[in-house]
Amino acid sequence: MTDPLPPEPEPGEPPPPAPPPPPQRKRRRWRLWLAVALLSPILLFVLYTVGALSWSYSEGTRAGYLQKFSKKGWVCKTWEGELALTTVPGVAPTLWEFTVRHDATARQLNVALGRRVLLFYREHRGLPSRCFGETSYFVDSVKIVQ
Repeated sequence: MTDPLPPEPEPGEPPPPAPPPPPQRKRRRWRLWLAVALLSPILLFVLYTVGALSWSYSEGTRAGYLQKFSKKGWVCKTWEGELALTTVPGVAPTLWEFTVRHDATARQLNVALGRRVLLFYREHRGLPSRCFGETSYFVDSVKIVQ
């Protein structure tokens, strides 16, 4: 059985409306899911990094002799230093490694090289890259003792 053809319009009557085109929702929905799937991990990574840099795990002060201080790195150059923590004269010192983010603090440390200093630091654990520093200890300020 065949479908009957629609009746032809009489002369002077407007033609019947054309059927609507098929909806494009599936294609748009697929693009939306792809965008969400690609952008969500990037957004989560950025939020985690900002959170790890904003909140410190611990903060404190270390005293000792500033032994080494240099700018290191292949791509991301960071200021890295080494403090010799001495408890008793004649005993081998414990070395404490740290990172400096600010150039003003780095200039102060370059002046204090070889001298006894107090370093005020914050510890940021779980940073996702070595571009922020080779250690998790970030020195904020310096006070020269001798």
